[in-house]
Order: sequence, then structure tokens, then C-alpha cells
Amino acid sequence: MKTLIIKYKSVIKFILTFLIVYGVLSLVYSFYLDASKSGQYYPDFITNLVAKQSENLLKTFGYETNVVPHPNEPSIKVIVEGKYLARVIEGCNAASIIILFVSFIVAFSGKIKTTIIFALSGSVLLYVVNLIRIVVLSIGLYHYPWREAILHSVVFPAIIYGMVFLLWMFWVNRFSKINQ
Repeated sequence: MKTLIIKYKSVIKFILTFLIVYGVLSLVYSFYLDASKSGQYYPDFITNLVAKQSENLLKTFGYETNVVPHPNEPSIKVIVEGKYLARVIEGCNAASIIILFVSFIVAFSGKIKTTIIFALSGSVLLYVVNLIRIVVLSIGLYHYPWREAILHSVVFPAIIYGMVFLLWMFWVNRFSKINQ
């Protein structure tokens, strides 16, 4: 058993680091969500911000857009040209994806400064890509409502998870300690 642990020390270290960072960040995010229930931003600040920024981007592309709190559930309705197209829920704010991304980067850490800069810049990039995917989905739903299933189930996740994968591959091949 001891020889297996020694042999796979780096794998065990990666898994434990990933799980610890993921667990801590998820716990902090969970506390944030609990604290947000009684806040002025509905359903929480980050989700509200994502909805408002998506609204502004859609307006930039020439679509008359409004985002309003959903009366029956913790989400924000996206209304484009008078049509209720989608809702922005907590899962749409990219926070959980950013937590996953950061956990992986820390588990495959490189130099501390590089790790912090890459984690922060990658998180910002993922946030922006998430806004773009919400806008793409909204425009797609406006023009092609019969394609909702493929847009939301295939295109929507492919955009954000594809970006996460590309960032991970770039990190591992360029900055992580395994390449030093």
C-alpha cells in the first residue's frame, strides 16, 4: 500500500487539493447564496448582475430587452421584443463553473503569482463568455424558438465547458508544475 501511495503521490495530491479547494469554494458560495436570500438583489447579486449585463448586451445588438424578477421562482425573466424567452437562474451566473475552473488550476498549480493571475483572468474570461452565451441563447430563442432543446442542451453548455476545457489545457501545457 505504501508503495502505491508513493508511486501515485502526485495524483493523490492533485485529487486531494482539487477536492479541498472545490469543497471550500463551494461552501463559501453556498453561504453567499444563503445570505443573499434577504438581499435587495433578486435572486442574488451575481445572478442579478448577469441578467442586467445580458440585457445591456442584447440592447447593444439592437434588441429591445427587459429583465424582470420572476414572480413565482428565484430567477429573472428575459423578455426580448416583448417575448418572454428565457430565465436567468442561479445556475446561469457561471459561479459554479468558475469554482470548478479555479479548483483545477490550484490543483495543478504553477508558480503562486502565475496561478493567481491565471485563475483571476480565466475567471473573468469565463464570466464574459457566460454573458455571451446567454445573449447567443436569447437571440437564438428569439429567432429559432423551435430549436430550444438543442440551443439549451448542446450549444449553451458547449460554449462554456468548451472554454473551461481550453483554459485548462492551456494552463496544463503552459504554466503548471508538471511542465517545469
